[in-house]
Amino acid sequence: MTGTTSGTASSSRSGTPGTTVADVLVLGGGPAGRALAAACAEAGLRTTLADPAPERAWTATYCAWPEELPPHLPAAMVATRPEAVAVLPGGGTRALGPYAVLDTAGLRAHLDARLAGVTVLAGRAAADDVRPDGHRYRVRLHPPGGRGGSGDAGDGGAPRDDAARVVDAALVVDATGAPSRLRPGPAGGTEQTAWGVVVDERVAAPVVGPGEAVFMDWRSPGPHRPGWTDWPTFLYAVPYGDGTVLLEETSLARRPGLGLPELRDRLAARLAGAGVTVPDDAPVERVRFPVDTPRGPRHPVGFGAATPLVHPATGFSVAPALGLAPQLAAELARHLPHDPAAATTAARRLLWPRSARAVHRLRRHGLRTVLEMPPRLVPDFFDAFFAGRSGRAFLTGRDDLTGTLAGMAGVFRAAPPPVRAHMLRSAAAFHSKGR
Repeated sequence: MTGTTSGTASSSRSGTPGTTVADVLVLGGGPAGRALAAACAEAGLRTTLADPAPERAWTATYCAWPEELPPHLPAAMVATRPEAVAVLPGGGTRALGPYAVLDTAGLRAHLDARLAGVTVLAGRAAADDVRPDGHRYRVRLHPPGGRGGSGDAGDGGAPRDDAARVVDAALVVDATGAPSRLRPGPAGGTEQTAWGVVVDERVAAPVVGPGEAVFMDWRSPGPHRPGWTDWPTFLYAVPYGDGTVLLEETSLARRPGLGLPELRDRLAARLAGAGVTVPDDAPVERVRFPVDTPRGPRHPVGFGAATPLVHPATGFSVAPALGLAPQLAAELARHLPHDPAAATTAARRLLWPRSARAVHRLRRHGLRTVLEMPPRLVPDFFDAFFAGRSGRAFLTGRDDLTGTLAGMAGVFRAAPPPVRAHMLRSAAAFHSKGR
């Protein structure tokens, strides 16, 4: 990995040894954190990136709608561009248009190559590790394996403060993902969960065709089994572009998240019923993350899934983060290191203009509408959702208020009467709360 890793800490502005000084400290080394750290360094800021495992390979599957990918992203970062379809409960399909599956390893290599001007430290921090120090912040980074926070201790011993490194930063960015390590959500919140396997595309042929990605297949996974909930799930199937396909049983959103064992069993039942034989050594992908996260405080500046950029209907956040990273870095560079308060305000304005705040509220309302819907109506809701191009407008454009409203209106027009009735009740509750 390119960059100054773990390396020798510089002395602080006050001469304290063992302290790294930075204009920007980015906590979290995923796609959002790495993209922003690279952009900040390229903008001339002294940048430190804290990653609990800087050398660990990424294994997640990153997808996006092509229109959300930033123009500066090299075309090679997209592994394949299938046509997405939705499969309805009765077996009919709806074309959703182009889809993009990112090359995870390629994206990591591309971002790592841009970290030449970044000091990369192996460590993590919790909320009480970020402390004001005049107009700056002192942040304790605990080594890999440490829990972070003031209670970080070894095997039953005293707190391991001596093992922590200190970063003196003008501004701190929370790019620790969802849920954020700096503001973990309550237990039992709304989560998207999934269980998937990776198989050869020939094995997956009965459920996904060549050049195709199945965004949602709402057909039943099979006869209801003892212990299963009545919450509906769907099959998500995407090609990686290398001859393999991810087949994943997904619970879009549930409070609390649907358990992974049930999703594993549903996927096995679905694939067996379709004639798909999964090899015993097939790689497994497990997914669990919150999708109803409110916007965070002004500082630390949230970015990526921690801000949150996560779309509650798709779980996507990588493409918006990649697009916003150079813009955010430019705003920070206008004010740092001399005016951290102005930099924080500028970041807030860039990430959350009025239109983006309104779209975020509407998306969360749409999520609550689905969560409160009788499970039997959820597939019918998504049938209406994908009935026209308006549904796609709801899935993209984080600050496109007009498109989001048009998408919601299109779903209502296409919905059957029982779904409409539920949507009206949900809308009445939304307005009564003044949101």
